[in-house]
Amino acid sequence: MLPVFRLTAVLEGISYLMLFAISMPLKYWADIREPNIYIGYAHGSLFIAYLLLAIVFWMEKKWTLKRLFILLLASLLPFGTFYMDKKYLKPLQSR
Repeated sequence: MLPVFRLTAVLEGISYLMLFAISMPLKYWADIREPNIYIGYAHGSLFIAYLLLAIVFWMEKKWTLKRLFILLLASLLPFGTFYMDKKYLKPLQSR
């Protein structure tokens, strides 16, 4: 479960950054809308998968509500999933 969650977290973070750094500028500055559609769909799917996996992982590990809040908050902040992966998930991988 941990490798899948970590991969989803990283992919969700990458899609979030792509949305802001690539597709939104293309949409609003260059009037090119197509990348926003595809990156948006990918990000939306990864975001939902991340949220579901975060809840399942939280229940599996029997963590506190504070830890669940951190997991969910990380998906809303740029670079948040990368921080969360490094601080909370990567140390679990080495155990």
